[in-house]
This record gives sequence, structure tokens and C-alpha cells, in this order.
Amino acid sequence: MTGPIRVGVVGASPSRGWAAAAHLPALARLPGFTLTAVATSNPASAREAARVYGARHALTAAELVAHPDVDLVVVAVKVPGHAELIRAALGAGKHVLSEWPLGTGLGEATELAALAKRAGVVHAVGLQGLHSPGARHVRELLDGGRIGEVWAVSVVFSAAGGLGSGRIPRSAVWAADPAAGVSLLSVSAAHILSVLATAVGEPSELSAIAACAGGTAVVEETGETIPVGMVNQVVLHGFLGRHGFLGQHGRLGQHGRLDGGVVASVAVQGGTPPAAAGFLMRIAGSEGAMTVTPVQRGGSMQIADWAVRVARHDGAEEEVPVPSRLRAAPPDVPAGPPANVAALYLEVGRAIAEGRDAHPSFETAVRYHRLVRLIEEASRSGLRLPADRP
Repeated sequence: MTGPIRVGVVGASPSRGWAAAAHLPALARLPGFTLTAVATSNPASAREAARVYGARHALTAAELVAHPDVDLVVVAVKVPGHAELIRAALGAGKHVLSEWPLGTGLGEATELAALAKRAGVVHAVGLQGLHSPGARHVRELLDGGRIGEVWAVSVVFSAAGGLGSGRIPRSAVWAADPAAGVSLLSVSAAHILSVLATAVGEPSELSAIAACAGGTAVVEETGETIPVGMVNQVVLHGFLGRHGFLGQHGRLGQHGRLDGGVVASVAVQGGTPPAAAGFLMRIAGSEGAMTVTPVQRGGSMQIADWAVRVARHDGAEEEVPVPSRLRAAPPDVPAGPPANVAALYLEVGRAIAEGRDAHPSFETAVRYHRLVRLIEEASRSGLRLPADRP
């Protein structure tokens, strides 16, 4: 492919949504890409998005996925709408970048990955935590022995409003149905596990509680009470292997001693007031401990910039800033969500130029959908399950 990659974004509302927060600001400042087309569910908002971000075409979704001026289709709509758009884009021979979750469940994700493989195009999914510069920085520090042998990691993420709250905006009512495939398990917990995969390691076995607290929510605009069936509280614990996805590390040997791997715990708490939202990660080692918090108040692990501190048993304590060399996005791309999404776009661009799969691909998405299903099974059974369970 010669010239910049021509991008069409479906779900490009100029005033709200993830595309406006991340994709559109990134594309506006990212060399090698040009935004040629936008689509929303409302023709007027599509025209406004095209005006604000300089796209040549304001189209319907069906028109965009087939348009000759689009090389890469970005799917940034509600999850139940992903599959139809992705099928159409693949049928038109387009490269595809889909937001996470890829589909409403493992079955849909598996079907889309198979279609993408047969189409022979580049396909990627928005698990951008796999490219987090903060996570890569922590991995370098751990591999360099900054806190000695790594023993344990814990993460607490408190999510404000939205998926876990007792009050939700009318625009989010669709997600209250479990069939929509959106919850603090399928979204937030999966993102956290993808970040941990880069920073520390990937699951080898785990147990879980995935629950729906409350069971109802009030629609903010109307005061109506609606049933809520999606998971909004998640607790995981188990082991992370330090040597590859779903590796066989981290099992307990004789006398309860850890045979490789890292003890891990993750808590995702829904319904948190905005002022208390955010994440905290602590990593314990033989020579000290590491603490990670978001630079942007309330930020999620996969999209926030990280503040990293190291404390050692000899009394030393220091901030260890994330080196600028680990940030893939150009300097003028705004920090936070746009910069992290820009890193994913750059990976897609390299994959197209080199004729290879992108990372994370739809196959990666299937693995994380499978991990979500495993967590659900572990929660139902009360058992600790190996992460390579089919």
C-alpha cells in the first residue's frame, strides 16, 4: 500500500463516546493515517464529525464499510453491533480495527476471527493495554531486578458510574442486559488482565467471584427503575506465569510453596463515586515493592498514564517515571486515551506494511473471550481452574 492508510470510523459521534475521546484525536495527529470517512446513527452528527475532524465523507455505516476511499474500517459502536459491521467490512476486503469486546461472547468472537483469517486482511482489537508504555516500563523494572524476585501483584480498580452504578444514563440502558456482552468482567477485568500480561505475566490458573450487586438501577433522565443482570463486581485470584500466555507456571508445590509464577489478585468494583474512581497496583518482591497509580484522576489501567514508585527494604524510595522512549505515539498526540490508541494504530500500520498479523489480533480477542468464560465458570463452580482449560 502506498500513501497514508485511509480510515473510516463507524461510531464517530463528535460530542461523546470512545471514538471522540480516543480515536478521532489520535487520527488527527498521527502520521501515516488519514481520516477519510465517518459514520454515526444520525446523519447530522456524521456531517458534524466530518466537519470537525476533516473527513471527506459523512456516510451511513453500510456505505462506509464498502467505500473505495476506505482501507481500514474502525468499529467503535455498541458491542451488539460489532458482528454485522465486521462481517460486512471483511466481505468488502477491508482491514478492520474493532473495539473490545470483539463480540457479545466467545461464539461470536470465534466466528469473526475465522472470517478475518479467511479474508486475508489485517485485523486488530482494542486491547490497547498490551501496548501500554506504563506496563512495558514496569516489565523492564521487574526484569531488571528492581524489587528482586517478584512474589505477588494486586490490583484494585474502582469504576465510576456506568456499568457498575445504581444510576445509569439512558444511553447506557442497553448494556444492562447480559446478552449485550458488556460488563465489568468482559470489559474492565479483561483489560486489566491484558495490562498485567505485559507488565507481569499471564494467567496460569485462577478462581473468581463474578457477581451482580444490586440487581436494579435508576435511569438518570427519567427516574425509571430497570433490572440489571450484568456483572458489576469481580474478584479474581490465582497465579500469573512469567513465561508466555496461559503458561503452566504458578502452581503450588509441596508444603504450599509457590512453584514459579506470581500470586495475583484483582478486584473490580462497580458503582464508585467519580471522586473515588481509579486504580491501584502493588507488586511485592523479595527486595522491595512497586506501587502504580494513574496520572489522570480516575483513569483506567489500559488508557491512563502511570505514576510508578519503588520502595526498597533498605529504606530507599523513589519515583521512576515512564521513559519517553516507551511512548509510541508522536509527542503532539494528547496523553491518555488518544496516545494509547495511537500506539495500536501504529501497530496496525506496521502489520499492513509488513503483510503480517497485528497484535492484538482477532485471535488474541478470542483468547481473552475464552478467559472471560473461564472466569465465569470459576465463579459458578467455586473451583480454581487452569487457564489452558478448553
